[in-house]
Amino acid sequence: MKKITVAVLVSGGGTNLQAILDAEKRGELPHAHIGVVVSSRPDAYALERAKKAGVPTVVAERKKCASQEEFERGIERAIESVGAEVIVLAGFMSILSEKFTSRYPERIINVHPSLIPKFCGKGFYGLRVHEAVLAAGEKVTGATVHYVNEVPDGGRIIFRKEVPVMEGDTPEILQRRVMEEAEWQLLPRAVELTAERVAAEHARKEIQMDIYKVNDINALLGANTYPGRGIVLGKSADGKHAVFAYFIMGRSENSRNRVFVEKENELVIYPFDESKVEDPSLIIYSPVKKVWNKWIVTNGDQTDTVEAALLAGESFESALEKREFEPDAPNYTPRISGLIDLESKFAYKLSILKSADEKGSACNRYSFSYEPVNGLGHFIHTYNCDGNPIPTFTGEPERVAIGSDLAEFANGMWENLNAANKIALYVGFIDLKTYRVKTMLFNKHSK
Repeated sequence: MKKITVAVLVSGGGTNLQAILDAEKRGELPHAHIGVVVSSRPDAYALERAKKAGVPTVVAERKKCASQEEFERGIERAIESVGAEVIVLAGFMSILSEKFTSRYPERIINVHPSLIPKFCGKGFYGLRVHEAVLAAGEKVTGATVHYVNEVPDGGRIIFRKEVPVMEGDTPEILQRRVMEEAEWQLLPRAVELTAERVAAEHARKEIQMDIYKVNDINALLGANTYPGRGIVLGKSADGKHAVFAYFIMGRSENSRNRVFVEKENELVIYPFDESKVEDPSLIIYSPVKKVWNKWIVTNGDQTDTVEAALLAGESFESALEKREFEPDAPNYTPRISGLIDLESKFAYKLSILKSADEKGSACNRYSFSYEPVNGLGHFIHTYNCDGNPIPTFTGEPERVAIGSDLAEFANGMWENLNAANKIALYVGFIDLKTYRVKTMLFNKHSK
């Protein structure tokens, strides 16, 4: 996997730069590589830090430029020279113009030493922020990592972390605590998160460029730390089986506290430890059910909605018109659903219900119908990648290869799901002559 190149802009000592360099050295930036450090001052110690780490450096002095445009063009040349796609402002003391920031939407990261929207904007930088915090008598401060737009400290927030204000703090003491406990922790995480998102965007564009490209499901899973919940439907390479797969992942204790339990013609999710259940409505449901000779696969209790509709003679699509995305703001997790129909002629469908905006004010519904092709499946998942909030899946279901061996296909998926976040996987091969199904089930937790 090719890493995303990052350019870091600095003006001073470079402690935040060092935090990123250290994170890369520890292997905590699997999707990112620091390609160049650009300083607005030739005497910035950050340049020495970069040189010690073997990172190329460029100096772009504002005072030596006739205009802001000339200054920013020098920065752009440095960025373009290494092909950087993510930019980090690490103690960079110049405000960038709207013309510059608009070229890199949600690709420029800044860390601010307060809990935005408090003590931010023009005039709030360095020790001035901490002086203002102490003068206001605040008991809690912290740091915010956000994307940069035309408004100083006004871009979308990525991470925030609180840090206590202690009795007897000076601006210098408080500044150090905020850096150690918040800035140096959040900034590398934001760099990796953004690089992972950019890498995922590249992967989707490659798929869109070749509409007939068939992807390796294991490669897709291995390159994505958090696709969320996912469904694969398709046909085996030998043409003998209809295939389904469903997996779940989780970041919170409530989400991870789950196991799959297989019953006759049904898969049920139960809590692994019932004493830790916080919201059972979002984690306990039947993701797989058989109705006549049709198999329903979903990521929520809409399985029951589809089942009731089919029994009443209604369609898969009409059933999902009654449902919408999950109400778990700010993520608004999409509801994904699939149907394998073996009643008369083998066909399958996928659907996603997702929020129309970041406020959850409306639901968009998308349905996809497929005629089976030997060795081809379609993969839909709830999220593009990890994030905060987590970015919703976009585009059409991804085309993936399906072999002829159940164990090989299932084991490959389980092994390539992110080890920290995977919870359970269920895979089925349905014989197209006998309609008997063979399944494999994986649980991270076992009773």
